[in-house]
Amino acid sequence: MSFFFQYRCLRREVQEDLAHAHHAERSGSSAMSTFSPEPKEEEPKKDKSREEESKEMTLVPGVTVSRPEEGDGSVIFEVGWKENDPSNPLNWTLGKKWMAMLTCCALTIPLTMLTSIEGPTQAAFNAHFHVNAMAGSMTTGIFLIGTGVGSLFSGPFSETFGRNAVYFSTMIVVLLFIMAKALAPNYGAALAFRFIYAVFAASPMTVAGGTIGDIWTPMQLPFGLPLVTFAAYAGPILGPVVGAYTPDIGFAWADWISLIIVGATLIFVLLAQPETYSPVLLEWRAKHLRELTGDNRYQATHASASSLGTRLLTNVYRPFTMIWTEPIILVFSFYLVLLLFTFLNGYPFIFTRVYGITTSITFIIWTAMMPGIFVAIALIPYIYSLTKKAAVKAAAAGQPLQPEVSLYWAMAGASILMPISLFWMAWTCYSDISIWSPIVASGIFGYALVCIFTTSYIYIIFVYLQYAASALGFMTFSCYIISGALSPASVKMYEKIGPHWSLTIVAIVATIMAPVPFILYKYGHKVRAMSKHVQNKA
Repeated sequence: MSFFFQYRCLRREVQEDLAHAHHAERSGSSAMSTFSPEPKEEEPKKDKSREEESKEMTLVPGVTVSRPEEGDGSVIFEVGWKENDPSNPLNWTLGKKWMAMLTCCALTIPLTMLTSIEGPTQAAFNAHFHVNAMAGSMTTGIFLIGTGVGSLFSGPFSETFGRNAVYFSTMIVVLLFIMAKALAPNYGAALAFRFIYAVFAASPMTVAGGTIGDIWTPMQLPFGLPLVTFAAYAGPILGPVVGAYTPDIGFAWADWISLIIVGATLIFVLLAQPETYSPVLLEWRAKHLRELTGDNRYQATHASASSLGTRLLTNVYRPFTMIWTEPIILVFSFYLVLLLFTFLNGYPFIFTRVYGITTSITFIIWTAMMPGIFVAIALIPYIYSLTKKAAVKAAAAGQPLQPEVSLYWAMAGASILMPISLFWMAWTCYSDISIWSPIVASGIFGYALVCIFTTSYIYIIFVYLQYAASALGFMTFSCYIISGALSPASVKMYEKIGPHWSLTIVAIVATIMAPVPFILYKYGHKVRAMSKHVQNKA
């Protein structure tokens, strides 16, 4: 397994660093201090200077001596990264970075696919459990709510225990409760099990963004991150396609197929995904130094300030504080709620009822949004070139690269095409107008959606840096909780006023939101200054 070999490799590097330091000391190098393989039996004196205490160890590269203000004031040896350390995820080779990112994509697609794979089975599910369409739609609503709840915890837990611990543990729980859902004896049990595995399936929506932030520098983010956001977007599109014909063999097969796909993905992730969270890797490094030297004063930099419980409590509490301190997240959350609310329950009303095609064919038509992904992928080099030009210009002016370059994706026509595609679909989905008209509008909508989704992810990661997983967790929470609550209401809206006016209402709101990326591009630095948890306020 990749992370196990990574752990062993880090131990070998520490052994080599200690050996080099010890060799330098024996050869009389003045750059190193005296090495003491065993801790001193005598308690160090309180008035001993930092320089004197530091002589009791070998200062291996990346280790600094400090005396915390809290506690008894004794010296600790903070373990950080040495210069150009190959174990630092930011210094990994491009091949290793791309492998970690592609593993995130492979993880994200099946877990986000769970959102919509049951869509085609809805009628069969309702008939089996004798519930009406509105009650049946709660399988979608409860999944969205569960994803929102889970996102609040998956990010903070990954910032405490590491990315892989969250990936592996949550996928195992997801597998167990998908199986429970497939075997559910009644409607209530089915909803309960779907909610539980939705809570744990939320991890890629937040943690994957944190993983990408761990390995890519700000200049690399615009080139690397879009593929992960495209994968997160492709999952819900592919879900109905995978489940399109499962009602013919039994609606529970949507769960069994999900179980097979998620299980295969778990095996792949276990084999291929390394740990990317730098503080956890530094904890491993500090642990190796303690074991190899017998000196318990080695501590990872972030761990020296507080206990594990205190850090976990702080990390879990942080997303909740963002409710009233982070206007950036609130803006993007509202934008994404609008998009999620539009399509989760609207497609059957737009195509099945208007054009009289089968439910299976309707969900196959979801793939009409996929070309938007390919167009966006083709734009990656162009957007990246714009980012590089902005970086060169900022460097010439002696300024850091502004996070607002992340808005290029939404500004590349996406925020304008969003309301256009919705108006187009709203007023051409008539039985006497070719079905290809709303299908083409779906493709344009797909492009706009993926670009706006990408902008929100990159901007949040660029702005919040080490707190990106918490920030994405809050954004996912607000989006999915509201969308889940509105899911049954959307069924009623389409039933009462029809797809034409339903889409028109959403298109009007999208028109109001269209200038947001351009406004943020100009005034984003002022908005960032208003935020408490923003790490990048330059």
